[in-house]
Amino acid sequence: GILEIMALSPEHELYKKLVGRFVETLAEELRISIYPLGSTTFSRPDKNSGLEPDECFYIQNQAAVKGKKIIDLTQNPPPDLAIEIDIISSSSNRMEVFADIGIPEIWHYDGISLTIYQLHKQEYILCNQSLTFPTLLMDKVEHFLLQAGVVDYLELINSFRRWVKDQV
Repeated sequence: GILEIMALSPEHELYKKLVGRFVETLAEELRISIYPLGSTTFSRPDKNSGLEPDECFYIQNQAAVKGKKIIDLTQNPPPDLAIEIDIISSSSNRMEVFADIGIPEIWHYDGISLTIYQLHKQEYILCNQSLTFPTLLMDKVEHFLLQAGVVDYLELINSFRRWVKDQV
């Protein structure tokens, strides 16, 4: 396999944290149980694949892994949602590894656009809506992300929370 070492910029880390907080806020306001595992290393030795997503969440399958100290992907489901932030380098070469691991949905942010990819027959296809949050308007989420670094971090989270509450 290939070992990829990436230097993480402040901008990358801000967006990673912000998109993760948005997922947590959505789950809180919609009363959906989640199990956040951040940048946990996931591997499939049987497929010679492994990676650490920027953020990941068990949502539909959270009950199957909650409390486990080790998650064996040959016996346990993969995370339901992974977040990938591409500010400096492209993660397009990582999509094949995500597919090997079997993560059903990837939210990808490049500093401008937030896109959703869903796994279909071992390949990711671009989709208009999230499996977990089907009523979520991604262009509105992009609007909040574009305010990062300009608007106070906690005020941005609170504005997002108010918007979510108005939607439900």
